[in-house]
Amino acid sequence: CLVLVADLFVKEKSRVITLLLSLLALVVSAVLTLQSFDLEQKTLVFSGTFVRDPMGDVLKLFIYVVVFMVFVYSQKYLKDRNLFKGEYYILGLFGTLGMMIMVSAHNLLTVYLGLELLSLSMYAMVAMHRDSLKASEAGMKYFLLGAMASGMLLYGMSLIYGLTGSLDLTEIHTRIFDNQDTLVQIFALSFIIVGIAFKLGAVPFHMWVPDVYHGAPTAMTMYIGSAPKIAAFAMLMRLLVDGLQGLHGSWQDMLAVL
Repeated sequence: CLVLVADLFVKEKSRVITLLLSLLALVVSAVLTLQSFDLEQKTLVFSGTFVRDPMGDVLKLFIYVVVFMVFVYSQKYLKDRNLFKGEYYILGLFGTLGMMIMVSAHNLLTVYLGLELLSLSMYAMVAMHRDSLKASEAGMKYFLLGAMASGMLLYGMSLIYGLTGSLDLTEIHTRIFDNQDTLVQIFALSFIIVGIAFKLGAVPFHMWVPDVYHGAPTAMTMYIGSAPKIAAFAMLMRLLVDGLQGLHGSWQDMLAVL
């Protein structure tokens, strides 16, 4: 929010201030994560909807470092193409917030919340070059296919909720064994795997990758192709290992095919 407000009062020639504030926000977040790092402690907060554990802390640090490098290396590219605007860094930070939520989510609702916050930021980033027809086309394709994948993921989550009666991953892990409706379990798992595979750009759900990566400005492509993959991996671990461990026989085969 500070970066957003500061950018309103920054002149075009002083836009580097927005970059410096964004980098400062990433550094401060990384320092706070390091200070609370504990290899043995696992803590649930916000009524069990978020979890802080060693895996989450390590992945967050990786994301901070990757986004920091993307911001630094994209500066010259953006300046040369008259795209050096605060929107890029603000959207990048909002996307980073979505990634943090995905990494720490311990509830189906918070998983989806983080995913959509990240997705909306990336849709806007892809189409940020308004004078480019390729960027506009890439943004529209990404939005339509991303909405379809998000819908499939949400449908799979709703089936899991119907089977277990809970959104909490720990309770889902416990109750999934009590449900014997194997067909519905496989359907739910299939929708979830397809949704995650799209976000990862895994074959055969990679049809959006060439168009989006080619049409989007290189700075945006660098962002989309790096840190969000780490967050998608974390989401995969949270959903399949923490929540759907009881169906590991099925999802291991699906992941092997991918």
